[in-house]
Amino acid sequence: MKVLLLLTLSLITPASRQLPQPSFSRVEEAPQPARKGGRWYFAENGHAVYCYGPVRFIALPQGGLQRVATFCQGSKPIVPLRD
Repeated sequence: MKVLLLLTLSLITPASRQLPQPSFSRVEEAPQPARKGGRWYFAENGHAVYCYGPVRFIALPQGGLQRVATFCQGSKPIVPLRD
């Protein structure tokens, strides 16, 4: 009875076998080029930004218009542009 119980437990529990490691060397990922269809712009803060959307003009609270790029990479969807 004990032998049957031990046999059952050994089949149920995962074996501590190590899987063979792949023999090929790991290839480092190359930086991906910018997506097609976008364009680089010079942001108001002095940095270059890559945006996919059109350039728009938005109204400022003080009056006037601000030129902005839309759908830009990074955390900001709208980036004010330097003229």
